[in-house]
Amino acid sequence: MSSRQSPIKLSKVEDTHAYGAELARLLRAGDLVILTGPLGAGKTALAQGIGAGLRVLGDVTSPTFVIARVHRPDVHAGGTVPMVHVDAYRLGMVRDPRAEVDDLDLDADIDDSVTLVEWGEGMVEQLAEAYLEVRITRHDDDTREVELVGHDGDWAARLTPSA
Repeated sequence: MSSRQSPIKLSKVEDTHAYGAELARLLRAGDLVILTGPLGAGKTALAQGIGAGLRVLGDVTSPTFVIARVHRPDVHAGGTVPMVHVDAYRLGMVRDPRAEVDDLDLDADIDDSVTLVEWGEGMVEQLAEAYLEVRITRHDDDTREVELVGHDGDWAARLTPSA
């Protein structure tokens, strides 16, 4: 079962970062987040905001060439959960995507981390029983529209704004 949150329009890169930091408040260890959208849509900018919101160490940059980066929590700044940032653009389609991701030899367990996967649609959904899909659309005027789609688990409750 999936649940959706109404799309949010973002005008600037700074807005994308801020939205990512806000989104981080919904995330917890074990969450799988799949970032979808065309090249230049703002997936990495959103990941940077999420990293800031989770208070992880180090700069969050595109992991295109290394495929994955583990960002440890900055415990001195209140960070509590690692963030694994994966770019699946260069990964092949395999019968068991978990095996290919496991082959990356990450030093953080998916159950103990927030795992963000760019370009992972159709490849990594099986890594978790429930996941959040973040759909980013880039418009001709360079604005972005972000839609959150929760798949299974408690995403419907987490995506419902509190009264």
